[in-house]
Order: sequence, then structure tokens, then C-alpha cells
Amino acid sequence: MNTESINILEHQFTMHPHGALFWHENSMLLISDVHLGKISHFRKYGAAVPQKAIQKNFELLNEVITFFEPEKIIFMGDLFHSSLNKEWELFKKWTHNIHAKIILVIGNHDIISPLKYEELGIEVVPEINLDGFLLTHHPEEREELFNFCGHIHPAIRLRGLGRQSVRLRCFYKLELQLLLPAFGEFTGSHTKEPETNCQIFALLGDTVLPVPIETYQKKKRNWK
Repeated sequence: MNTESINILEHQFTMHPHGALFWHENSMLLISDVHLGKISHFRKYGAAVPQKAIQKNFELLNEVITFFEPEKIIFMGDLFHSSLNKEWELFKKWTHNIHAKIILVIGNHDIISPLKYEELGIEVVPEINLDGFLLTHHPEEREELFNFCGHIHPAIRLRGLGRQSVRLRCFYKLELQLLLPAFGEFTGSHTKEPETNCQIFALLGDTVLPVPIETYQKKKRNWK
């Protein structure tokens, strides 16, 4: 497993190929846009999504938790896609085996009552403001705070020889903001173009791949 580390405001963070971000100083694992329940929702209405895809989300969660052993797990919004369905029971069973404290930062898809989460010992909050960092679901600009967020499901399109291309989920960093990729298996993504002074870290298999922006932009000019 090839991770990538980054220093922000003198704090150390590690990006995992599954799309999670670990904050070392606070032993905090940040995960955004899992969208549990979405697969069951689409299967209910006839979508041909394999049943095993439901379990895959929990397997990926277990892998990153085992890798980092965090004291806290922060779900950065859209933990569940919609209302209660059978995946809630799977989630309940999953939480019983998790020893870390779980906090949910509310996202636009999180319509399940906070009382249901509180019954599982999960704290539900609108945002987290800690050590100069602001953790939200939607991107925010707040003076003197660095924003970690989700919602966008960022991806980058990379092209090779012969005009082959691949779109990869990515961590997308600006001067005062870092967009986390969607963690869920069935979430979709939004292709982002590099902005001035941004950093992009693509997720390719078991590797976090830093994307050289100048090289990317030079190749893009040649594609036209």
C-alpha cells in the first residue's frame, strides 16, 4: 500500500489509496461521501448492481481503520445516501466492532434522524473547528482556517500515448482547502481541472499518485 504524506499548517496528514485522510497529531481519520444505502436504494428500483458491492464499502472501511488505528473517525458528510434501508442494520453491526469514537459531520444526503446515530454512540455535528482547521461537508471559505471538505467527489482525467485516458478519484488541494475524494464504491465523480498553485493526488489501485501539474497542463495543450 503506497500512501502519500503532506504537511499543512505544521500538521502531518497521510492520504490512503482508498480515499481516506489520516491526521496524525489528533489520531483522526477523515472519510467523506461513503453513501451507504445507495446500492440498496438502486437495487430496490431494479438497477443491476451486484449485492457484494454493499459489503465492499465495509471491507474498505475496515482496511483503512486497521491501517491507521485512529482514536477518532470523522465521516465528512453523506455517510448514508438517503432514508433507512437494510444497510442500516449492517452499519449497526459494523459500529459494534469499532473502538474508535465516531463523529458525523452532516452532509446534504444525511436525512436519517441524529437520534438514530446517537443510539449507536455516534456524535452528529454541523462542522468541526480544530487547531486552525475547519472540517465541513460542503466546501467553505472561512478567514484564517484551512478547510477539509467533501461533497464534490473530485477526479482527474489523465491521458497517455495514443489519446488513451483514464479518470481517477483524487485529493484536490488548494491554498486553503483540500477536497477529499468520495470513499463509497458507487458514488460517481466530478472531473476537476487543475487551478493555479493546486496540488492533485490521484488514486490508482493501491497507490496515491502525485500529479505533476505543469506536465499535465503541457500534455493537455498537446491533446487539443
